[in-house]
Amino acid sequence: MQHLKNPHREAAPLIAGVPMPSVDAAAVAARLGNCPAHHETPLVSVAGMAPVAALWVKDERQRMDLGSFKALGAAYVIARDAEEGQAKGRTYVTASAGNHGMSVAAGARIFGAKSVVYIADTVPEVFAGRLAAEGATVIREGSDYAASMAGAQAAADENGWTLLSDSSWDGYMQIPHRLMEGYLQLAAEAVAQVPQVPTHIFLQAGVGGLAGAVAAYARHAWSDAPRIIVVEPDAAPALMESARAGRAVVTEGPDSNMGRLDCKEPSLIALNGLARDADDFVTITDAQAEAAMTGLAGAGLATSPSGGAGLVALMLAEGLGLNPDARVLCILSEGPA
Repeated sequence: MQHLKNPHREAAPLIAGVPMPSVDAAAVAARLGNCPAHHETPLVSVAGMAPVAALWVKDERQRMDLGSFKALGAAYVIARDAEEGQAKGRTYVTASAGNHGMSVAAGARIFGAKSVVYIADTVPEVFAGRLAAEGATVIREGSDYAASMAGAQAAADENGWTLLSDSSWDGYMQIPHRLMEGYLQLAAEAVAQVPQVPTHIFLQAGVGGLAGAVAAYARHAWSDAPRIIVVEPDAAPALMESARAGRAVVTEGPDSNMGRLDCKEPSLIALNGLARDADDFVTITDAQAEAAMTGLAGAGLATSPSGGAGLVALMLAEGLGLNPDARVLCILSEGPA
């Protein structure tokens, strides 16, 4: 496990001109209240997995019947567009290696829009079938996520479609900022559900949207009380290396079995938020993640290496202030692959 203590904690924004994550959870809850598929996901108390006083796991495997927290993101963006009369008949295009595409497809179907999802050649056909069942037009493009994203961007430009990505970069901020706001529903539920303020929060991260949103809301609710640890694959430590460098950097590495987290470039909004809010960045290996899956399933927490990465880091944690009195919050972000 690599470990970097965040050198920018509570400092000025790391990247000037990039917004911080929203903390307006009330706005999200008000809109989700009108969604028939919306229901609160459970907080599970888990014993014996780590030598701590309490371990709470926010279980997102049934979020809005789409299987992951991502249901709160793109679909929320499309719902906001529908409120403003801008969704019906619109075409949303994205690239996806997993659950983000399902959220785009479901949101488009519900609100009378169209969706086009670019996937890499390596994405299993069963996932392409799930997208098609939600009404998406599925296009295979390239050998990896970066190639499929390039295809989605080109299609948006050529056809006048709306690019709906879960990452942010120079010139592309408004949509991903709104998308991250959707994740606040998860954070607000967890804050209301835990019986005590956590001493530690472990947050897995790819581009950083989930981690950035939850960390921002945790600071809003609990200030400096929890120690917030961001967990990445060692094949894709984009947030850690960006924090180390003091700027957004693109990392290189092999493909990871934590495919939903295998993001070599951070979202700028998430990076800005986590540079302010996170205490630590750590990495775990593919072997460590895979080895933990059987134990998690045995504890009733069956998930993928991506979905359980925060729990894996907890079980491996050293030097992060954990002791028998610690109270830990983790997120089970998706079901088994």
